[in-house]
Amino acid sequence: MFRRHKPASEHKRNHGIHGSALSMPHNDIRTFFNLSQLVLSAGHLRPPPLLRHSKITYFEVEILDAQSKKQICVVDKIPPSSTLLDVKHKFHKVSGPQWYPSRIGLRLECNGPYLKDSANIKSLAASSIITLYFTDMGQQVTWTTVFLTEYTGPLLIYLLFYLRFSSIYDAKESARSLRHPVVHLACICHCLHYIRHLLETLFVHKISEGHTPLKNMIKGCTFYWGFTSWIAYYINHPQYTPPSFGNKQVSFAALVFLVCEAGNHFINVALVHQNQSGNKTSFPSPSINPFTWLFTLVSCPNYTYEVGSWMSFTVMTQTLPVGVFALLMAIQMAQWARKKHQLYLKRCTMYSWRKTALIPFVL
Repeated sequence: MFRRHKPASEHKRNHGIHGSALSMPHNDIRTFFNLSQLVLSAGHLRPPPLLRHSKITYFEVEILDAQSKKQICVVDKIPPSSTLLDVKHKFHKVSGPQWYPSRIGLRLECNGPYLKDSANIKSLAASSIITLYFTDMGQQVTWTTVFLTEYTGPLLIYLLFYLRFSSIYDAKESARSLRHPVVHLACICHCLHYIRHLLETLFVHKISEGHTPLKNMIKGCTFYWGFTSWIAYYINHPQYTPPSFGNKQVSFAALVFLVCEAGNHFINVALVHQNQSGNKTSFPSPSINPFTWLFTLVSCPNYTYEVGSWMSFTVMTQTLPVGVFALLMAIQMAQWARKKHQLYLKRCTMYSWRKTALIPFVL
């Protein structure tokens, strides 16, 4: 029997079909292996992170006139971290150049206290809209300008009277009369007092960057300059008579004056160091410097020394104008000392109740 042979083309076709059928599993395995390696090298599959946007609540400040209650402007988009000074700067840009920040007074109520520039807006807000009342504080000057002006005037005015210009005193009478040594000593002490104030203002005191109305500086200058003119006119007058007890009275008073001036200076230096420490609950304490030992008896020894300076100057010159000025200064210092003393008692329960405000064991 003869077998029928398949054509060569058919044999090749069948061979190709069987060959592809055999190679397919091998290719699938290889592809799966490659895909697995790719997944393993890529790490764990995680969904993309969701972006969280923090919501910032901005405040809107409505500024009304304190008298008419009319709206002046609205300052919007105020961040919570802003201070009242930031609001004043924006108000200055919106309202006009005449309302600069130091001239703007803002209050939560029409008759309420003025808010400090350091006040945080978030602490003032009851809602997203804040209503503030505006008051024009008038022309403002810095505290440094106030102190330098108040202290420079008496220094120069006293020297004008000491030189005895003919426009102030009679030239013939001035030429005939001889000056008592206390007149020269009083000029030295008076100049020393105000030179110390000027130097401490420039180099010792840490004066705040706040402002005060110009009218307050005018009042202060009127007080200091006016009394200096009255005092200097009497002491440097050609008919001035020396103190009743002569050189002993003058020497003793001059010594007390110099001690009080030195004590005032060292107390001011100690207060500056205490403020720089940043601890508001601590209070200055006596040191090895004997001028600071007064801290054990009074809360405000700098005021005590200031009053002592003017009292001793009154005894040294024995004139009525100096006595009146010393009395007014003592009243003012006593008021300031009482306020500070009460503040110390509130701030620290451990503060000594045995201390007085100004005068040891008395006031």
